[in-house]
This record gives sequence, C-alpha cells and structure tokens, in this order.
Amino acid sequence: MSLNSIFQFLVPKDKVFYPLFQEISLKLKVLSETLHEALTLPSKDRNELLKEVEVLKSEIENIAQKTRVELGRSFITPFDREDIHALMTSIDEVADNMSDAASRMRLYQIDKVTKPLRKLTEVNLEACSEIFLAVDKLNNFSNLDKIAENCKNIYRLERKADKVFDKAVADIFENESNVMDIIRYKEVMMALEFATDSCRKVANVLEAVTVKYS
Repeated sequence: MSLNSIFQFLVPKDKVFYPLFQEISLKLKVLSETLHEALTLPSKDRNELLKEVEVLKSEIENIAQKTRVELGRSFITPFDREDIHALMTSIDEVADNMSDAASRMRLYQIDKVTKPLRKLTEVNLEACSEIFLAVDKLNNFSNLDKIAENCKNIYRLERKADKVFDKAVADIFENESNVMDIIRYKEVMMALEFATDSCRKVANVLEAVTVKYS
C-alpha cells in the first residue's frame, strides 16, 4: 500500500467536499441533458429549456464558489487543494460554454437545428455523463482504474467533437450563402466545441488525481 493510500485510510471520511462534487457533477449532467433535449423541440417550445440551461449554469457556479469557500475553512481535504480547485473550476467552465451556446441560440434566434448542432450536444451529454460517473467514484480510491477509463472515454468524445465541428464548419462555408447565418451557426458550434474541450480539462484533473493516489 502506498503512503497516499495509507493517508486516505487514516483520514476520516469527508462529509463536506464529496457531496459538493456529486452535486455539481449531477447538475452538469442535467444541464447537458436539458440542452440536448431543447434541440429536439420545435423552435417555439425551445426557449424555456434554453433559459433553464442558463439557470443551471448559475447553480453550478454557486456550488463551485461554495467549494472555494470550504477550501479556505477546512484543514483536511480529501485530496490536494489545488486539484479540488481545478476540478470545480473546469466543471464550471464546461457549464459556462454550454450556457454560452444556449444563450447564443436565443440571441441569434436560431430556428433550424442542424444535424451537427444535435451531434455536438449529444457528444457533450455523453462527456458530461462520463464526468458524473467518474466524480461519483472519487469517494473510493479503490475505483481509480474505473475513473481512468471514464477519462479515456472523455478524451475520445472530445476528439469526436473536433471532427464534427471541423466538418460542420466546412459544410457551412460550402453550402450557406447568407453571411449572417454562417456567423450565427459557427458561434453556437464553437461554444459547444469549447465545452468538450473543457470536458477534457476535467478529465485531465481527474487523471492527475488517479496518478497521485494510485
């Protein structure tokens, strides 16, 4: 057994940070589900769900801030403070990018949902689901191998999103003649692609934790 493993065994079970980790990762998963569901609805019914995405983003931001406050108060943390801070910040960043996509859809009054838009929200949903599964395992350091597998899945999904985005942008420039439509759709897709990049950052943090405590 490594020194880190012994330390985790001796330290009392955390009752402050893990509930916050679980809450924020669940909120992120719900946000990604809400955004993906919004794109399945007719344009007249879509706005309410897009507004809900922005509400969920604010709730996630509040949880991240609460965690930072707890870091300042707590003498003992379940793992390194900088990793906890990085985890919450990167999750908040994922939510921020998806919320940006939702607000841009409302602002630009995008009525037609293209196949690439739906595909990008689907990939983000899958990546956020992997984040939720990985974060849920953080309360048991015997699950490190499974967390690493979740991280691999997130990396794969991020690469998939890059390919969808690149092809979609190429198609827009080839087939769309309205300059304003090109700008509007590209802005929304960029926000969604940035979200999957942020999911990769979450995976980087989780992977760093697994390495330190393996």
